[in-house]
Amino acid sequence: MREAIRLSRQKMQAGAGGPFGAVVVRNNAIIARGWNRVTSANDPTAHAEVTAIRAACKKLRTFQLDDCELYTSCEPCPMCLAAIYWARFQKVFFANSRKDAAQIQFDDDLIYREVARPISRRRIPMTQLLRPEALKVFAEWQAKPDKVRY
Repeated sequence: MREAIRLSRQKMQAGAGGPFGAVVVRNNAIIARGWNRVTSANDPTAHAEVTAIRAACKKLRTFQLDDCELYTSCEPCPMCLAAIYWARFQKVFFANSRKDAAQIQFDDDLIYREVARPISRRRIPMTQLLRPEALKVFAEWQAKPDKVRY
């Protein structure tokens, strides 16, 4: 956890992005590090957890980290939480809470609320289009004998 916190401070002070750091640990050893790069990479998805996950997956040549743990300097936002579940981590440890982050204007509460709302009541309008055409691709996937499940 201290390494995640160290990264959060070091990269924030260097102007890389917000005050967030994360490390992926496997067999009690750090295998990947990540930090917030939202503003330096002009990428709203470049949160510390996501950049650490990307680095770990690249290093291990896998899309699942089910034998790893994640240490992050702050409770994950909804996007990072989803990435954590997709990566299949064994455990996650965090330092600051999402309430702590909200106190410094990193408030993810809107997104947490939006995810729980029906599509028709979300702040950003969402309209379904061309479902029958898209369902054909899903049918092809379902019949594909060499698919890699994830």
